[in-house]
Amino acid sequence: MKARLGVNIDHVATLRQARGENYPSIVDAASTVLRDGADQITIHLREDRRHIQDTDVEAVHLVTKKFGKPLNLEMGCNDEIVEIAVATAPSWICLVPEKREEKTTEGGLDLKTKSNYDKVLSTCKYLKSKIEGVKISLFLEADLETLTLASEMPIDAVEIHTGDYARAHLNDEDYEKFLAQYKDAKIFLVSKKIGCHAGHGLTAQSLLPLLENNLFEEYNIGHWIICQAVFDGLSKVVKDMVTSMSEYPYTLKD
Repeated sequence: MKARLGVNIDHVATLRQARGENYPSIVDAASTVLRDGADQITIHLREDRRHIQDTDVEAVHLVTKKFGKPLNLEMGCNDEIVEIAVATAPSWICLVPEKREEKTTEGGLDLKTKSNYDKVLSTCKYLKSKIEGVKISLFLEADLETLTLASEMPIDAVEIHTGDYARAHLNDEDYEKFLAQYKDAKIFLVSKKIGCHAGHGLTAQSLLPLLENNLFEEYNIGHWIICQAVFDGLSKVVKDMVTSMSEYPYTLKD
């Protein structure tokens, strides 16, 4: 099978919010991305509503249903956001850490702190009880202790934070240690029958070593795709990435 591509369209909404206009259309972006081969749409409804707005969630969900593809809703364990998720009932929910002052998500969830662990666990249980068939992933570092804690929860996948790897790749630094960590993470997650996903900071270039090493079954990529679309157009960027990914079949075995 081929690895799946989830396209995060948050930064289409960032452009829209910069001027307070009703363009560019988040609905048109979702439609374009799915028409041109992406496997799902990812959006992050943040507490500060810096890009995606409440009304966008249902609007994008309708687009994904039209195309028969999943909506992956990223969110923190915030009670208000949780209830929006329950009302929308997306196919996937990815729980992520969130700080108001950060420019973007800076790392994975901290499950080693008991209060954080308990909050994530209770959120997972609540979402599973309220949304029939929902699948949940946790955004985590490729740390075996953290992954072990995650495996105790009612989750379907882990999305490994690839930001440090992507930065090392961009700066022509040694990134082999990250590939080794990701391999160990995959082996562990596969043994627990938990999906192994990846996301954050990835570009067409930094994606290739991950594909070549058969590390992840799903990649969620957003910022680079939207930036490159300024020059090449969203349709072409998505088509090119889908084509590139199709050349590297994904298997559970190394």
